[in-house]
Amino acid sequence: MIDKGVVREAHFGADRHTQYEIGSITKTMTASVFADMVARGDIGRRSQLGAFLDLEGSEAAGIKLEELATHTSGLPGMARTCRNISGLVLWPLLVHDPSASVTLERLIADARRSNVGPKEYAYSNLGYSLLGQALACQARTNFPRLLEERLFAPLGMVDTFVPSDPKLLPADASRGYSVMWGRRSAPWTLGAEAPSGSVRSTLADMTRYLQALLDGTAPGASAMEPAAVVDGGLRIGYGWHIDQGSLVWHNGMTGGFSSWMSLCPSRARGVVVLSNTMNSVDDLGRALAGASSGVSGMS
Repeated sequence: MIDKGVVREAHFGADRHTQYEIGSITKTMTASVFADMVARGDIGRRSQLGAFLDLEGSEAAGIKLEELATHTSGLPGMARTCRNISGLVLWPLLVHDPSASVTLERLIADARRSNVGPKEYAYSNLGYSLLGQALACQARTNFPRLLEERLFAPLGMVDTFVPSDPKLLPADASRGYSVMWGRRSAPWTLGAEAPSGSVRSTLADMTRYLQALLDGTAPGASAMEPAAVVDGGLRIGYGWHIDQGSLVWHNGMTGGFSSWMSLCPSRARGVVVLSNTMNSVDDLGRALAGASSGVSGMS
């Protein structure tokens, strides 16, 4: 926790350099790079997805990048293929990464087949995967290198990265635990779906990210500004959710890890919670943030 510049930490069986999968908090990093690229003039917020990925002739081609960033693109929550659906149903039992084998070609094919619904808020992993890949295409690089160059390196997040292949992780890489009988989970790297949730980081690095967001020095910190309104008073920035009390937050979960990150800029307070189990830490994160209610379940 950071409270008016004072950093407080608590660890249980770990330290500030222990590595965690942060899950969907990755989306805030994808969103930060998007906001930064827009501010630099590298990309247009209303540019169409089809200008970057081969989606010609599909409904998805006309989706604007800002719609992807605010979960208002009309895309489904995930790619609707039997492969993905069966994987998501079974992964709590099999404790494996349901998307490790997803290539960019497969992701684009899934997007081509997707029907675009109403332009209203609907949380979409597919949308964020496509957004991150479009940004990488515009920058003429791959997504792991894009985050390293545009966010991690500038903030000194030396132990944070986007794993591209579980086989390339070191043998002693941290492993999490599933809710199913406490079984150890395989690493989640998500293949081409990495922009929606594959970053691995440490509390030390996430504290750097949190502080830079609080003081406005993080690339793309404007992603936390409201960009769309959701039912129930919830607003959405680029990636970030914003409660009526102006708490800016995101949570995350993989097959063996869970996470929470929130900021209250007006109070100069920020919270990060990282866990190596698949049990939600949302309630703990909200309690530390001083907020007792709000919408959860977005991971």
